[in-house]
Amino acid sequence: MNKNTKSMIFSLQVIAYKGYMNVLKTAAKIIPMPKPTLFTGSGSSLKLCEAIAQMGTSKVLIVTDTVLIKLGLLDNIQQKLTDNNVQFAVYDGVLPDPNYAQVESGLALYKSSGCDAILAVGGGSPIDAAKVIAARVNNHREIKKLTGLFKVWKAPAPLFAIPTTAGTGSEVTIAAVVSDPVTHKKTPLIDPKLVPMMASLDASLMTGLPAHVTSATGMDALTHAVEAFISMNASSDTDAYAIAATKLISQNLSIVVHNGTNLEARQNMAMASYYAGLAFTKASLGYVHAISHNLGAKYGIPHGLANAIVLPYVLEYSKAEIAPRLAKLSRVCGLGTAGDSDKELAQLFIDHIRSMLKEYGISSQLDALKIEDVAEIAQAALKEAHFNYPVPKYMDQTQCEKLIGQMLVS
Repeated sequence: MNKNTKSMIFSLQVIAYKGYMNVLKTAAKIIPMPKPTLFTGSGSSLKLCEAIAQMGTSKVLIVTDTVLIKLGLLDNIQQKLTDNNVQFAVYDGVLPDPNYAQVESGLALYKSSGCDAILAVGGGSPIDAAKVIAARVNNHREIKKLTGLFKVWKAPAPLFAIPTTAGTGSEVTIAAVVSDPVTHKKTPLIDPKLVPMMASLDASLMTGLPAHVTSATGMDALTHAVEAFISMNASSDTDAYAIAATKLISQNLSIVVHNGTNLEARQNMAMASYYAGLAFTKASLGYVHAISHNLGAKYGIPHGLANAIVLPYVLEYSKAEIAPRLAKLSRVCGLGTAGDSDKELAQLFIDHIRSMLKEYGISSQLDALKIEDVAEIAQAALKEAHFNYPVPKYMDQTQCEKLIGQMLVS
């Protein structure tokens, strides 16, 4: 097949992709997107525990990980539940990038312990696992059959969330990602029913996060905001949330990376993550997530870190098409001068992201990336992106391989 024929076929495919994305945009306008009742501020996690009791919950399954248990972050939460006559069982078997087996183990404990609600405490992994456990309680189908769009037919078990990182926004999103233990591929469940009923943004639970986790999760939130803002399915409300998130991250992320005990900055980052979650829930994501998901699946790279590394490369690729949008974000971050063009401001924003990565000690290359894997990763990323994300500029296999190849250690 010659170059011209390939180009013509790809152009026709792009037309089809854009048509499908327009259908999803219409669906996002029609389908109600719930938001959790929100408790904010230091100590708000304990207010959430009181609310759980007020709803008549008798026993809750706490879904978390062993690190948070060892750190004692759940001690006050468990005590507050006990004080309010709510019993609990603890499932702490969630690992980074949770898989189907972990979900089924949590579900088994939910049933054997006689629980009637679920409380997720942790980063994106425990919250995602808790979402799928909650879905499985009333949807008696294997997880594979729940993956994709709108497959959670019955309402999940009552679900509450306390994020302990400011990054994923999972406490407000309609998605949960778990991995197939056989193929090791990340499989998303996307349904408005997955949004928790209530959530708490409690900065006092985040002050002990190490700098490298703080920076990676913060860059994850920034990626959510930026990809939502440059999405072809962006709207006035998603723009407002994305702008607010970008501004808060620009003003507060460096503060908490260098001084993790700053409660005000931590709370601002928690709100930024929440806003970014609201933005991409309706506007969707893009190539950054498609590529980083597959880097994570292949090499086990933490999601936030992968997003941070991939983000400037994808923005450079799409720069000409999205310059006015990036220029707005540049102004939000206080970059440039009044006389700068959109093109100049767009470049300043991309350079600003690169300077953040340098400040946080995040490399622009991936040690784990192997040249022989590039084609496979690109193919998987394009498949994910073209059937899920309304990207502003499409890329083909050759272009995607070239972009990923820039991340190889020279």
